Amino acid sequence: MPEPPDSSESVPESEEEHDKQGLELAKSLAGRLKQQAAKGGIKPVKRRRRPRIDGAQISSARPDDRDPQKLTNTLGRLMRDQGWEVDVAVHGVMARWQTIVGPEMAEHCKPESYDDTVLTVRTSSTAWKVQLDLLVPQLLFRLNAELGEHTVTQVKVLGPNTYTWRKGTRTVRGGRGPRDTYG
Repeated sequence: MPEPPDSSESVPESEEEHDKQGLELAKSLAGRLKQQAAKGGIKPVKRRRRPRIDGAQISSARPDDRDPQKLTNTLGRLMRDQGWEVDVAVHGVMARWQTIVGPEMAEHCKPESYDDTVLTVRTSSTAWKVQLDLLVPQLLFRLNAELGEHTVTQVKVLGPNTYTWRKGTRTVRGGRGPRDTYG
């Protein structure tokens, strides 16, 4: 029967039993790398750390800001952050003008602009301008009920766009216009 191999023969016990050529090669390569690193030729590899997760970003079963949001909530937050709430509300009133003032009045007067709590309304005739001037307090009440208190503080009523007598590029300043127009 053959004898089992001696386990002491397969494991080297001292440095002298190692391959001296391989050991010397490894030592010389390590020395050269140290020299190049000292000269600045080789930069040491930096270990990158994973970013720490704050307590607010830890995933949980409860809803938070990272979850998908409804479009109405997102648009509402955007309008609030940008300060567009009043402008959007005023434009909504201009779109619903007929339901606020009534169909007959909406036929003869249209909102033109809103600037710094002043709503400008243009009428189709001077008679409707006078009528709307008398109804401004009631209109202010309705608009502030729709938009919120002190959103509209003044309603500026303008008459119809009047005809201009200017014809051509040359005009006289301060001129009184043609005299024979009304016969």
